Parts: sequence; C-alpha cells; structure tokens
Amino acid sequence: MSKVAKWDENVKQAWDKQAESWDSRSENMWDRGSRKDIVPFFEKYVAKGSKVIDIGCGSGYGTFKLQQAGYDAVGIDVSQKMIELATDQFSRYPIEYFVCNIRDLSKRPDSYDAIMAINILEWTEDPKEAINDLYTILNDGGYLCAGILGPTAGPRKNSYPRLHGDDVIFNTMMPWEFEQLAQELGFTLIDEYGVYKKGVTDEMTEKLSKELKQALSFMWVFMMQKNEMKDDRS
Repeated sequence: MSKVAKWDENVKQAWDKQAESWDSRSENMWDRGSRKDIVPFFEKYVAKGSKVIDIGCGSGYGTFKLQQAGYDAVGIDVSQKMIELATDQFSRYPIEYFVCNIRDLSKRPDSYDAIMAINILEWTEDPKEAINDLYTILNDGGYLCAGILGPTAGPRKNSYPRLHGDDVIFNTMMPWEFEQLAQELGFTLIDEYGVYKKGVTDEMTEKLSKELKQALSFMWVFMMQKNEMKDDRS
C-alpha cells in the first residue's frame, strides 16, 4: 500500500469509528456552536440556487443546512458510516450524499459554483494537492469557504504523536499557511472571520492584529474566490 493510500485508509477508519459520536454533536455545532455562523457567512457571497458541495460532510447536517438555505447541495465524505448516517437522516430531501475523497472527486466530470470545506484540509496527506483539486472542480469565479483549525483547537492533538516519530493522519496547518498556499494556487481572499473558545470576547480581540487574533482562534473561516485567469499555478 502506498503512503497516500495508507493515509487515506487510516483517515477513513478513524472517522468510521467516530461517526456515531460526531453525529450526536453535529446539530449543536452547526446551530449553536463553533459552526453556527458558517452558512450565514456563505450566503453573503454565494447566490441561492448555486450548485455547491460540502466536502467532509460527516453525517450530513451542514449539507442539509445548505439545502435549506436554498442551494443545490451535495455532500461527500471518506467515511462510509458517515454517509450512511447522512443518507438515512436526510433521505426525504433532494440532497445527494456519496463516499469520495478530494483526489477522486477531481477526476469526476462534475463542477461546482461553490465548495464548503470545514476542518477538512488538515486531514489530507498533501494539502497543496488537495487545494489544487478543489480549484479544479470549481467553476470560474467560484467560491471556496474553508475552515482551518486554529492553535487553541483540541483536535490539533491528533498530530502530537509525530513528535515521538509515529505516523499521523493530521497536518497541523496554521490559518495563515492555508491563506498563503491558497493564494499561491489561484485563489483570492474575499473575507474571513475567527471563531474562539468560550471566554474570549469581542472586546478582547477587537484591537488585536490579525496574526494575534488567529493565534487565539479555535477556527479561522475563509471565503476564497477562484481566479478566472490563472494559468501559472505551481
């Protein structure tokens, strides 16, 4: 098994194991927790009726939120168990859910007006390749709404075993690193906002620089737009 295939299989197994736990928390995260402002943020830039894909959709609640907001929504995930949960719960809605990873998605003929990818790129073996793949499936001028975990996010502990020389399936990409990489690969930053842990107030952050705000963040949410004339991506 190649290194990439091993990474992908390990990620799949990890999320299969977490599927039920994730599903039990998902609705609260999207309606009242760390993800509650993502769909309203998405709506500011992406026209209703657009064809959008939720990459790493988990058990499907975020995709459902997009569909309810007026989008032609599709959800994908590497975990078969996640997709089974999504399909079971939202079968009465016109949402397509299927198992796929980003690399395989770029080989399909479908293209999209917008992508939602929340805390997904950290789980890819090669984030640069993954961002290139996202660029490929977007229509010209399309939008990428990406959430990148900040320094205070607990899930970043998934990368800790690397310090013992162990294999990991999590890239500790910082928000500023994603921003720079995405811009190098053909995206323009349109808007952004930070999500913080409980106890961090607007008054605490309003006078801080962007770098310090990101240093305090649980997650940083970006709205990027695909450049229509970009032929020199590396």
